[in-house]
Amino acid sequence: MEHYDLVIIGSGPGGYVAAIRGAQLGYKTVLIEKYNTLGGTCTNVGCIPTKAILDSTHHYHEAVHHFATHGIMANELSVDFGQLYTRKDKVVLQNTQGLNFLMRKNKVAVIHGTASFVDHTTLRVVKEDNGTDLIQGSNIIIATGSKPATIPGVVIDKKRVITSTEALSLKQQPKSLVIIGGGVIGVEMASIFNRLGTAITIIEYADHLLANMDHELGTGLRKILSNDGIRILLQQAVYKVENLGDTAKVSFKDRVGQIQEIEADYVLVAVGRSPYTEGLGLENTAVELDVRGAILTNDRLQTAVPNIYAIGDVIGGAMLAHKAEEEALFVVEQINGQKPKIHYDQIPAVVYTWPEVASVGFTEEELKAKGVNYTIGSFPFSANARARAGMDTQGFVKVLADPVYGELLGVHVLGARAVDLIAQAVVGLAYEITADSMARISYAHPTYSEGMKEAHTIASGRPSINI
Repeated sequence: MEHYDLVIIGSGPGGYVAAIRGAQLGYKTVLIEKYNTLGGTCTNVGCIPTKAILDSTHHYHEAVHHFATHGIMANELSVDFGQLYTRKDKVVLQNTQGLNFLMRKNKVAVIHGTASFVDHTTLRVVKEDNGTDLIQGSNIIIATGSKPATIPGVVIDKKRVITSTEALSLKQQPKSLVIIGGGVIGVEMASIFNRLGTAITIIEYADHLLANMDHELGTGLRKILSNDGIRILLQQAVYKVENLGDTAKVSFKDRVGQIQEIEADYVLVAVGRSPYTEGLGLENTAVELDVRGAILTNDRLQTAVPNIYAIGDVIGGAMLAHKAEEEALFVVEQINGQKPKIHYDQIPAVVYTWPEVASVGFTEEELKAKGVNYTIGSFPFSANARARAGMDTQGFVKVLADPVYGELLGVHVLGARAVDLIAQAVVGLAYEITADSMARISYAHPTYSEGMKEAHTIASGRPSINI
């Protein structure tokens, strides 16, 4: 029986970062992955392939709708749907090969198989050929991620009722698609297929898209997506989905109880994700789950068993790859005797529609609920010189700051390059920089980042200089 200092179950962003950091700190480390490739959901069927297709379809959309304005004539454009997906697969392959290289470089042992607990220090790993390994670990990190969730009355059959995973493997472009859920996955999938000409309907239970983000972001994005031809139905309760063979039908009720139905080639369920603990053998340990099925941990991310930790989607909270990475470093460095910290309120949320959406810190709704006073600095990209030059004038920057001390409370961006711009706001929150100080540093001109400068200026109580 092989013994390791550090055993990680699951090779997603949390798992592979934990493995690399553990090896860097001198621990004998093993990474266990049930699938044939490393990287988990994010690399294989989530973040990376989705962004590859989002970028491809964005290029096509720009060519169709904006190239002529730039003086670029491109007649008889068409999409090779197969090539679009082939490129996506190549991007995924490059990333998984990169992870294989990193494991070899850092001397991390990799075992492909399904791990389950025998006891608090022992794991049984069943391989694809049904062979079995028993391994022991002084410290074990559970990083098994999450799986697509559904709602009562909706069975995901992976044929006509699908998730984003199946959507990323379609052989032909659908003519119509109904998406249940207006969160991050829902609006990104809507963007991909709408740009290709698929008729899209989003059905959302809440009264806003991106309901967990600042409501002004959801309101602004709804207007933009609607103008792009996406049908968006808010405050609708889906209660049944039927596979009709060549199509699928969604039945739902509006807020006054009126029943409606929509039929489409596919119904994509994007109502969130749930922690994945199936087959882990947790019943052989003292590890506990909450009512949502997430693994319970303390503030050190330890389970009820001191040598067993859990990170990422499997413990709930914001299901973000970069959150899992931060938790991976946090756990491994603690094991090493260091004293790292995680500031969850400084972890940004991002959405890769176009324009992009990004947010960090408190939303305006959260501040109101807490009774916290704040000032607002809002600046539209329509007044930004770089945005005008690039024909990306949709959206705005919104800064929330303390009215007395000027400390940043939250920053929210809807606009081109938003997911990159938000990093500046994370620095501001992390180091408690005031809106005034953020406004007084030099920003290159012309850049989209000047929208941040102007919003910080307004939030600090000074008038902006319209650029």
